[in-house]
Amino acid sequence: MTRNPLAVFTKPWKELSLPELGRFVADLGFNGIEFPLREGFQIEPAEAETKLPQLVKVMRDYNLEVYSVAADTDERIFAACAAAGVPIIRIMIRINERLGYLAVEDQVRRELEEKVVPFCRKYGIKVGIQPHYGNFVCNAMGVKHLIESFDPAVIGAIWDSGHCALSGEEPELGLDIVWSHLCMVNLKNAFYLRMNGPEAEWSEWKPYFTSGRHGLASWPRVVAYLQRRNYRGVICLTAEYTDKAQVNRLIKEDLAYVKSLLQ
Repeated sequence: MTRNPLAVFTKPWKELSLPELGRFVADLGFNGIEFPLREGFQIEPAEAETKLPQLVKVMRDYNLEVYSVAADTDERIFAACAAAGVPIIRIMIRINERLGYLAVEDQVRRELEEKVVPFCRKYGIKVGIQPHYGNFVCNAMGVKHLIESFDPAVIGAIWDSGHCALSGEEPELGLDIVWSHLCMVNLKNAFYLRMNGPEAEWSEWKPYFTSGRHGLASWPRVVAYLQRRNYRGVICLTAEYTDKAQVNRLIKEDLAYVKSLLQ
């Protein structure tokens, strides 16, 4: 048994019923889940207030917790999370290129202050902001700059090993940057794959999401740093793999790998 709850993001298994999902995740050996509260999944946002408590009940039948949902910040999502006892809503911040990075950052900061923080306090729910490669707030410093003025009891940081590695971030530095607000750690891994040959006029690259041992992010360094600073929060394996056909095999192998590192 590790000192960190281990969760899995259930996005790859949208075709399973809730009991099937609970049985599958429990058999893998996780402690709980993060659920994609999005259109097209077992529970959609419009159904959240009635069905999210049902999800929590079904997961607990399999000794699993629902540690977070990936969703938007409408008030009904906060109300649903409060009713179900789900403590964290995970979001990412997309950058509108026409507006520019700093203008979007100012806009989002105002929205957090005027809308999101009041909902957090009203319902007792934390919003965690995760970096994402590309046209998003993409690294730990970006998240820190956005949220450093907010109370970490209501606005947190979710550090993501894969996305931060794609941004060239060293894990120890990234985790230190957001440590004051850290509420969850995502483990995934990726590298850049060249999409054209050396004879092209310019190179084209895209991220390839792979297993925990084989990307740019060093999971042993991540875990060693978390243990050094006595992190006791949730570690979520996001089950994001470019080779979708291998997801069940790869998530099983990655969970075993993480457990070996945590012991």
